Amino acid sequence: MPAFVIQLHDARRLHYDVRLEVDGVLKSWAVPRGPSLDPVVKRLAVPTDDHAMEYAQYEGVHAGARYGSGAVIIWDAGVYQNQTRDKARKLVDPADAIDRGHFRFALQGVKLSGSWAFTRTGRDGDWLLVKVRDEAADPLLDVTVAEPRSIVSGLTIEELAATAD
Repeated sequence: MPAFVIQLHDARRLHYDVRLEVDGVLKSWAVPRGPSLDPVVKRLAVPTDDHAMEYAQYEGVHAGARYGSGAVIIWDAGVYQNQTRDKARKLVDPADAIDRGHFRFALQGVKLSGSWAFTRTGRDGDWLLVKVRDEAADPLLDVTVAEPRSIVSGLTIEELAATAD
């Protein structure tokens, strides 16, 4: 199964980078408020540049005042399964699904599980990330607050940033 990683990145603004392996690269979206387990909540997701697969392992501090500088922790990671189907119920290739503007997938991560969907809104190329109603949905749990630590180092974003000082 293809990999996914969610990196919490304290750049100009704190955000979660959701990255899904598609055709040998990490397709990426910046999600300012992070994933929600509540299917009613729609999170803004701004597409960013594709990243090399090696970046899925990156945790550290980008120094300097350049684009992308700041602390990065691996907030969650694992594998995902494509669930995007066309009208005939045939599985749609992930790259094609993204090109069409709707990609549904099931995560099997350390913190997140269950089905999710990215949907392009049409305005300014932004997308929405939404949790699909399933057994992993939990409207009462804010997973970003309950689970602030890296799955690799165990550090919070603030603790990691302090190591660079």
